[in-house]
Amino acid sequence: MIRFALNHMTVARLSFRELVDLSRSLGCAGVEVRNDLPQPLFDGMDPAEAGAFLRDAGLRLLAVAEVKRFNDWSPDKEAEALALMRIASAAGAEAVSLIPRNDNLGMGNGERQAALRVALKALKPMLEDHGLVGMVEPLGFEICALRYKSEAVEGIEAVAGTGRFRLVHDTFHHTLAHGGPLFPEHTGIVHVSGVVDQTVGIADMRDPHRVLVTRGDRLGNVEQIAALQAAGWSGPVSFEAFSPDVHGLTDPFPALRASMDYLERVHA
Repeated sequence: MIRFALNHMTVARLSFRELVDLSRSLGCAGVEVRNDLPQPLFDGMDPAEAGAFLRDAGLRLLAVAEVKRFNDWSPDKEAEALALMRIASAAGAEAVSLIPRNDNLGMGNGERQAALRVALKALKPMLEDHGLVGMVEPLGFEICALRYKSEAVEGIEAVAGTGRFRLVHDTFHHTLAHGGPLFPEHTGIVHVSGVVDQTVGIADMRDPHRVLVTRGDRLGNVEQIAALQAAGWSGPVSFEAFSPDVHGLTDPFPALRASMDYLERVHA
């Protein structure tokens, strides 16, 4: 059994209300909203009102994304994180997303780990004050200063942050980082997308390659989900497709329903 969710990026052209209606019609467990889309969070709706609208639809607000470059900590970054946490808390969200720097800076061995711990140590009491979890998402790109889940877990454990911080297991980024340990006990949510382009090498895969998961998928989504669940993980699986082809769908329901059916069928 897979509990599905929908990240707003997958249907970036839809309004917040349309995202909620689509997620409900698909039988999703919840949604993730984002502050990096052209429209404002919740389309400008008051966060408390938006949260109530979601709950009335039977959906969880799994996460509000995102604090960018969170491991490049500064007073400005602290203010940015605090502002997002206040919105997330008012909306009744379960978590905020923490995205590492991805600019080929801060990459030195020792430098990466120290910067991560500084940020996690500062974020931990802020998250506690707001009743939120920090969803840490390692990015598999070679220029990312937090590429490996093992390094994220080491940092989380070093600041006694287990449970307050959880990992986003992104099947795309896991593949780009050449796999590695899964850490199901630290995983909060799984992001799924597929790559079906047979010509692009793994090192050259980028967000626009990320479509819905279908039979031609090269990322091993089915195997990754199965391995996590076999190890005891039971959280939500959220679609996060960046491809313009997916964003351009006039009616995304049939394609999403087909991808959900495919994942459930081959997973059974």
